Amino acid sequence: MSVSRKRRGFTLIELVIVVLVLGIIAAVAAPKLFDVTTSARESGTRQSLTTIRNAIELYRATTGNYPPFATFTTALKSSLQGGTFPSPQVGAKSGANTIRQFSGTFSATGGSGWAYNPTTGEFFIDDPDYATW
Repeated sequence: MSVSRKRRGFTLIELVIVVLVLGIIAAVAAPKLFDVTTSARESGTRQSLTTIRNAIELYRATTGNYPPFATFTTALKSSLQGGTFPSPQVGAKSGANTIRQFSGTFSATGGSGWAYNPTTGEFFIDDPDYATW
């Protein structure tokens, strides 16, 4: 009388194949996951830019003038959610909450986070890659 035993479990080859398939899936999915971070930063900065531009127009509608450069952030504080002035999350000065004043036609220098023209109310990201937003 022979006793036959059924083997339960996976062989080494089966495990290696599963690990290889998972590695291929991870290699394909990883770049897409990392690109989500860049996209989220760009979307957040676009939203901040729109919010600040709307606050500038609200200030102008209320007072009849654009906010002066000397008191720009404090003049808009009440119009911004949370009362804090956002910083850009893209560009060379990502995270820098600095604003430079410009006049005439805007030209990005990359030297600050934002750029503001108190004469026309124009507000931009001070970075050549994002200056057209």
